[in-house]
Amino acid sequence: MGSWGRLVLASSVVVLAGCTTTTSGGSATPDGAGATTASAATGCDSRVETDSLPDWADAGFSGDARVPHVFGAKGDIVAVLFAHPLRQDRKDGSNNKILWVARAATTSPDPASPATLVITATLDGTDTRVTREVAGGPGPSIIDMPQAGCWRLDLRWSGHTDTMDLVYAP
Repeated sequence: MGSWGRLVLASSVVVLAGCTTTTSGGSATPDGAGATTASAATGCDSRVETDSLPDWADAGFSGDARVPHVFGAKGDIVAVLFAHPLRQDRKDGSNNKILWVARAATTSPDPASPATLVITATLDGTDTRVTREVAGGPGPSIIDMPQAGCWRLDLRWSGHTDTMDLVYAP
């Protein structure tokens, strides 16, 4: 293999290695600016955004509100990550704080549905499944997972549903 081929191969390895350390979850911005993804290495389809929060999700934040966040696949909910990257084991005493912000409903929610945000998380490539709840619906939470890896979250609240992937580092 010539020096050009080795350079291309080495560059590809560096790019792929970079993907393995990136946290993930949510939908992408149209141009991909301000986002990182772990899809190449982890199987996660979602992205961590670092650009401004949308107007419907920035209440309580000041200025440009550039915090890591992940959109649900439908765009009906955003997870604002105060701990980035999320970690399976936080040895530094911090926690996996996530603020869940739901987009204002365009239709009335089902009054028979509980307001609680129910998160059913499945570890990618396994049968490992856990359930977490945020009482009162979307809002502040500490969401820990039992293992590192890519977690597919099925989210249900007040008659609404969405999904997202979040990566928990070791």
